[in-house]
Amino acid sequence: MKKINEKLANNLSESENLPSNLTSVADAMTAFMHIIGLTKESLRKILLRGEFDEYPDEKNMHCTARLVDMLDSFSHDLYGCPESDVTKEFLMDEIKVLEEAKWIGLPNFMPRVAFLTILQNKVRGVRHMPIGFAENVWNYLEDVLFTVITRHCDNYYQLLVSTKRAAQVLISKKKQNSCKHVVEAIEMEMYTDYTCNSEFSQEYNRLISHQAGFVNGVLSVQQPSHVNLEGVGGIDVGHLRQYPAAVLSQAFDLKVRMISYWKIVQKRLIDTIALHLMLSIHNLVNTDLEREIVHDLLSPSGGGIERLLEESPSIAGKREKLKRSVRVLRESKDTVGNIIDRIGSYTDF
Repeated sequence: MKKINEKLANNLSESENLPSNLTSVADAMTAFMHIIGLTKESLRKILLRGEFDEYPDEKNMHCTARLVDMLDSFSHDLYGCPESDVTKEFLMDEIKVLEEAKWIGLPNFMPRVAFLTILQNKVRGVRHMPIGFAENVWNYLEDVLFTVITRHCDNYYQLLVSTKRAAQVLISKKKQNSCKHVVEAIEMEMYTDYTCNSEFSQEYNRLISHQAGFVNGVLSVQQPSHVNLEGVGGIDVGHLRQYPAAVLSQAFDLKVRMISYWKIVQKRLIDTIALHLMLSIHNLVNTDLEREIVHDLLSPSGGGIERLLEESPSIAGKREKLKRSVRVLRESKDTVGNIIDRIGSYTDF
């Protein structure tokens, strides 16, 4: 009898821990609004405010820190890529482009097409990096979103299914939008050379002041094959000694213009993409996710709010199993109790 009572108590307790079975549309709507509110607040904490008390030991869910790590990695790769190496085959790209950009006109005028040609080649060489970075960020955010949704919706099967489906659709839209934004940012850098940033002029003026000394160093037979250019470093110049001073001077001018401007382009790409992603994440948390979930739930394929009344197969099966077990245990308890009563009566007799 003691074992029956213990097992019955355990089953009753387990039945009480199961989520409440929604019985009306009002119940379903209340649960829906409550869960969406909890989900949005969790996302605000981990994606916007940098709080991770809900996931103290899960570093992947410390989202603001992970996003900074991803941005730092992208910046490191962009600054360390071959297109950002200014010392390799120094001036050769500039000399080749200037040779093809010659025109009939006044001397000592820098042809703009030469600058744009080199700029476009450099931008084409790095275009895969910002696109890949944006895609990686949204892939990461998809995992984060699914983790939060599962945590808050796990006891409501139909809401979990609908919310995950809506989140997947939303992340896909966000990724496409970000890739479009990044491509536009890259194309803007390819076709217009402009900045209002005074750092460009400051860097250019600093580097161009070494033009005469550099050209003399290249052409001097007493100088070694390496020349040190302040702000750039040691440069192998043996391959440049076949060119006249006028060619070297014009190529050097084009080179330092590009060095100065490329720093602006790098910073602009990083800042533009980072700001775009943070705005997209802000909109996702505060407006887009809830709108997408409601749209999915109320769409013909979503089945409407009434679908939330349906339990998941696992919860429904567990609830039914516990009901049967409780019924059998109660019947057993009554049977054993009757037997004990009869034995007691027989003993008294």
